[in-house]
Amino acid sequence: MSKIFTIADGLENLGALRTGGQGSVYKGKRTGAIYTAVKLIPTPIHIENAQDKNYRNFQNEVAKLKKVNEKPNPNVVKMLSWGITESGSFPYIEMEYIEGPDLSELLTPPNEKIFTLKELLKVADQLSCALKHCHKVGVKHGDIKSDNIKYNTHTGNYVLLDFGLAIMSEEQRRTSIRHAGAVEFMAPEQNEGKMLLQTDVYSYGIILYELLSGQVPFPLNNNSDTARNTVMVAHMEDSVPDVLQLRRNNLPKSWNEEKKETEMQVPAWLLEVINRCLQKRPEDRYDSGVELHHAIANGSVSTGINVINALQPEIIALQEENKRLQRVLAERSQPVTTSGVSGAPVSKAFFNSIFALMIVFMLLSGYLLFFKDGFSGRDNAARTDSIAKADTSTQMIERELMEQALQRRRDSLREEEEEQRRVREAAQQAQVDTGTDQNPDTTLAPTEF
Repeated sequence: MSKIFTIADGLENLGALRTGGQGSVYKGKRTGAIYTAVKLIPTPIHIENAQDKNYRNFQNEVAKLKKVNEKPNPNVVKMLSWGITESGSFPYIEMEYIEGPDLSELLTPPNEKIFTLKELLKVADQLSCALKHCHKVGVKHGDIKSDNIKYNTHTGNYVLLDFGLAIMSEEQRRTSIRHAGAVEFMAPEQNEGKMLLQTDVYSYGIILYELLSGQVPFPLNNNSDTARNTVMVAHMEDSVPDVLQLRRNNLPKSWNEEKKETEMQVPAWLLEVINRCLQKRPEDRYDSGVELHHAIANGSVSTGINVINALQPEIIALQEENKRLQRVLAERSQPVTTSGVSGAPVSKAFFNSIFALMIVFMLLSGYLLFFKDGFSGRDNAARTDSIAKADTSTQMIERELMEQALQRRRDSLREEEEEQRRVREAAQQAQVDTGTDQNPDTTLAPTEF
């Protein structure tokens, strides 16, 4: 084994764990100042053996607490040690020190009086996860309140602290609750010194109620016995005030109207969870943190599904619009082709008419040459002169018609070229719109005439 030596002040090297080409990893031991939180139980234990009832109860509860640490949970404080103090014989629990504010501090100025829904749901999920972790191994916290839930600034998690009541006997709990307990968070059965799994569920409901509305349902005006008894009786007998009305009354003035309305859209399932947690009889609440966490998880999933369902018409409309745009894009990205001059409908009709006129002219010429003079009684000179005149007249007519035909042809070709130019410009514009790199051949074949 490697020799133990000091790497730096307060940091010792206990040996190499692994070595590689880029360096070595060693097991280190920090010997400097380490901050922890220590919970002292005010009732001393004078005899440390199994015959002492208080010591026996303490040992039994500590055995349960050990199970909490068997599988670490990011939302439960890590317990480092427990035992009896050397001076005074007080039971104690040593826990890791969590750097950050607790919930009660986060609800006081300069912070807002209420939590946003997003942060509230985060607390609801993480605190229910902590209770599930503890209840699965049979550990009941018994003192869940705003002061015992901290926000870890290093991890961003909410952490459940202080398992002091968990290691007390029922008599010790009753005495502690009567004189120093946070009665605003206590379940009705705690007035009798009882601590059940459902007791933690009730306190959990008070926490969510406080974060949502900005105050606990039954506030403690002062720490007198009368005020404490009034709150305890209210937990057992009074109805819980409307949490939504309190939330609306405590909305921060710094929020705009849109944010206020958004923050008032509290999920119905969350209100149902709070309502069930705050039932007077334990059997009417969730059985344990396991069932509670299951309800929170299902509620969170249902919220996501409801949001998707509410947006379904908009989603369908967007999908249809996307399909339409894809069709337009596909049409514009296709190469634009043009037919030759002879394939244009206008050119074909033009050539057919020219061909018909030529036939008429040929028939007319034949008639004038061979038939008309055969029936006349004129002499050969006159016939010759007539034929010459007819030939001259026919040639003039044919020349004039041909010139007209050629002019119409030129006009038609100019129209064809103008049409082709417009087609090319349309094709170039389509290429710019679609981002394609196609270069359709829209060049006309040269026309001879």
